[in-house]
Amino acid sequence: MITVRAHKYDGSQHRTWQATLLRQEGPLLVLDGTFDEEIKHDLLGTIASGTRSLEYYWLDRWYNIFRFAEPTGELRSYYCNVNVPPAFDGQVLSYVDLDMDILVEPDLSYRIVDLEDFKENAERFGYSEDVQTNARQGLERLVELIESRSFPFD
Repeated sequence: MITVRAHKYDGSQHRTWQATLLRQEGPLLVLDGTFDEEIKHDLLGTIASGTRSLEYYWLDRWYNIFRFAEPTGELRSYYCNVNVPPAFDGQVLSYVDLDMDILVEPDLSYRIVDLEDFKENAERFGYSEDVQTNARQGLERLVELIESRSFPFD
């Protein structure tokens, strides 16, 4: 089991969960997680216990992608986070969440969310120009992947 830790820019822990490492191919790590309890999420609504999460992390990219499947196996949605590239020590994968996200429906229509949170936290936590530029480029790259139906949206 791998422990995943999402942090805010100031280092405070935002969320933590357990997942199984399915494979590592160069900088790509693919994890498999299962929600062991029902979760109420602002954007995703109620996530049922038993919902599966295939999680794609790249150690050299400014985003990660979650593919959520209902307990029945049916695709629920994708959720994309813009983040500082994660660190992985073989047991713990940790990353800094930069608060810009994309919610992708099963038909691959999408909406960018939390842009205001990004702007507020960039000011509050003092994101460097470099971090802000990389975050915006990460968001643009995610949109390109979605619109071109590229992995893992293929």
